[in-house]
Amino acid sequence: MSEYKVVNPATGEVVEEFPTATDAEINDALVRSHKAYQSWRSTPIEERTAVLAKVAAIYKERGEELAKVIQLEMGKAIPEGVGETIISSKIYQYFADNAQTFISEEQLKGPKDGEAYLLRKPVGSILGIMPWNFPYYQVARFAAPNLALGNTVILKHAPQCPRSAKIMEEIFVEAGLPADAYINVYATNEQVSDIILPDPRNQGVSLTGSERAGSAVAAAAGKNLKKVVLELGGSDPYVVLDTADLDQTVDTLFATRMGNTGQACNSPKRMIVMEDIYDDFVAKITEKAKALTPADPYTDPGSLSPLSSVAAAERFLGQVDATVAEGATLLAGGQKYDGPGAYVQPVVLTDVKPGMKGFHEELFGPAFMLFKVSSDEEALALANDTPFGLGSAVFSTDLERAEKIASQIDSGMVFINMPEGSREYLPFGGVKRSGVGRELGPLAMDEFCNKQLYFKAHV
Repeated sequence: MSEYKVVNPATGEVVEEFPTATDAEINDALVRSHKAYQSWRSTPIEERTAVLAKVAAIYKERGEELAKVIQLEMGKAIPEGVGETIISSKIYQYFADNAQTFISEEQLKGPKDGEAYLLRKPVGSILGIMPWNFPYYQVARFAAPNLALGNTVILKHAPQCPRSAKIMEEIFVEAGLPADAYINVYATNEQVSDIILPDPRNQGVSLTGSERAGSAVAAAAGKNLKKVVLELGGSDPYVVLDTADLDQTVDTLFATRMGNTGQACNSPKRMIVMEDIYDDFVAKITEKAKALTPADPYTDPGSLSPLSSVAAAERFLGQVDATVAEGATLLAGGQKYDGPGAYVQPVVLTDVKPGMKGFHEELFGPAFMLFKVSSDEEALALANDTPFGLGSAVFSTDLERAEKIASQIDSGMVFINMPEGSREYLPFGGVKRSGVGRELGPLAMDEFCNKQLYFKAHV
């Protein structure tokens, strides 16, 4: 039985299955990807970026159609799915517009006996291992800069996203990408570790996923001396020091946390609130959480969507139950709704302390953890008291005060007076157990890149 299947998270119904690749097919993909690299690397960058521009146009034109595919695969409401296709289109267009600048030769200062340059060149076939929570966007972050640079791509998507994975490959072909420059494979984890990463034709791997997956892939890549980019979990702090409009702040943070039904690495998983506004903040968040009810995502996309799968719902609720058993206070939610599918009640937790499961693990679902603090120093200490370091945000009417805290948060990204957001021109990535490397923005093309020193001596 194949592990690649479309299972409607709203009903639990198995809609379609796709055959898992054989070992022979994986080896063939490596051969074809390497062969395609030999010609794609030499293709003028103007032609490479023209393909990306066509991909961008296709995503823009087919937004609602593509959104319906991932709604069926992982439960995302149609408006959010359309939004995902829009940002994906922007990413492809961004690298179409800027790749030439990003790889332009850079003259180095210093030599008196010659001229030194830094050249950015492709390295070969790169493996991408992508998650289910943003099926199109995550692939765009990885594929766009690498294809622009001249690398080729083998893509292993999440087992629950086989239909969107196939469609993405078809879009590249439609846009004019040469055969085998992008290959979708329905590979197993064992095929990744035992066949792809040991193969000398593979030059690296980019993974977005869980800590567990990142650790396993990094170990296999390290054993084979392969470069990795890892975008893993997050437990992002949102520090609310004060606000001129509490209702607006609550609305903003609530909507940000509930994006993709709480299944985003960089959403506000820990809301750290000053004591003078804490009680009102908690009351308003709890009221909003209790008001959300599940609905058929096909007829009422504005209401509560299911989690990505029944297994994901059970895992999420297990973390909540364990945290409550350890002494946390549950103000709302904590149950799966009756009936089929993966609908869960939004959760509000307070009194979460160090040592509890919810304090140290990422809660990947609609959970609001609220922390009361009485000083800026306490807020900063709590913000940094996590094994993760992906994103963060600080809110205050006093910009100097907000900047002082923001500058000391240990995270890959920090925002002031606005929620975190993914934009094609902003580098995305974390520190600590949130991973290594950067995607998007001007740094993305430097990851799987031969930054070659080129020295011309004066004769």
